[in-house]
Amino acid sequence: MAEKHNFGIQPVTCHTWNKDRTGLALSLNSSEVQLYKKNANKWQPTHTLTEHGQRVTSIDWAANSNKIVTCGADRNAYVWTMNEDGSWKPNLVILRINRAATFVKWSPNERKFAVGSGARLISVSYYEDENNWWVSKHIKKPIRSTVTCIDWHPNSVLLAAGSTDFKARVFSGYIKEYDTKPDASSWGTKMTFGTLLAEHSNGSGGWVHSVSFSPSGDRLVWVGHDSSVNVVDAAKESLLATVKGTFLPFKSVTWVTENSIVASGYDCNPMLFTYDNGGKLNLIKKLDEAQKKESGTMSAMNRFKSLDSHATAGDSTSELKTQHQNTITQVCIFSGTKSNCSKFSTSGVDGNIIIWDVKSLEKSIAGLKIA
Repeated sequence: MAEKHNFGIQPVTCHTWNKDRTGLALSLNSSEVQLYKKNANKWQPTHTLTEHGQRVTSIDWAANSNKIVTCGADRNAYVWTMNEDGSWKPNLVILRINRAATFVKWSPNERKFAVGSGARLISVSYYEDENNWWVSKHIKKPIRSTVTCIDWHPNSVLLAAGSTDFKARVFSGYIKEYDTKPDASSWGTKMTFGTLLAEHSNGSGGWVHSVSFSPSGDRLVWVGHDSSVNVVDAAKESLLATVKGTFLPFKSVTWVTENSIVASGYDCNPMLFTYDNGGKLNLIKKLDEAQKKESGTMSAMNRFKSLDSHATAGDSTSELKTQHQNTITQVCIFSGTKSNCSKFSTSGVDGNIIIWDVKSLEKSIAGLKIA
């Protein structure tokens, strides 16, 4: 059901995969980015990207161009290109921000990327062939606090952003004379760069930790620090559905079909939600059902040794009944796409990256249909 890989005792704060999933880039809560290559069923370190001066906050690996973009608390972003000898060359991006860069994401067509920051703005970066560098245009209004997360619409023009002012917003990232003007979408027709097309909040407050467009681009999901999962449907007059439960807040969210969502965070357990055509959002189940059961035939001496090794007493234990033993920091599509995901990956503060097989979960999950 799940494939676990450990990368030490440091937290895996962010991770990303190359196109064929034989390459992995991650940051272990430091200023470095570690690159790994799959060898059999293990991940072998290959390169260390060391250009950042402070902690790396986000990484994204472009599938087709094979370029890696990173951003960090040093207010910088770099685009890394592989040389012929297999080494990686950094190219500094002119972000023009005076606070930490918090999140970075390639557009689906990989011609530009967006960077969120503590400077209360989004830098949309694109490549100028004439000057041979990456330049940025800023989206500022009406953002009033740190931008924590970003996702692109399938048309590579619209982008969603969440921030610590409790709002999820949709903007136009259309750059005239650089982008092909897209068809009108359910979010609106005005495409001038920086235009605010939608602004939503569930009314109760809570930092927005993650946003994600559905495969069609008509729906937007976001998760907040108020332990909520929220979906707005632009095709249905911006109908808003919200679920709040006894679960802890989520840190990351993604669609795995047009109607199904996987969210994960402080509960250390990925959870599946479904959004039906009637506009209802429901929690289906927790996906990690791993139970650490002791053998009924364990001897008294072995039971004592087990308790002693974990510095516990009686029936108490410091281990969680989940495969992740600490907060899940990020969830990514591993195999398939948002419209038909067969595997997804999660990274955690426990130093683990776990690859979950959605198809093996299909039989036990009502409402999750995968073609």
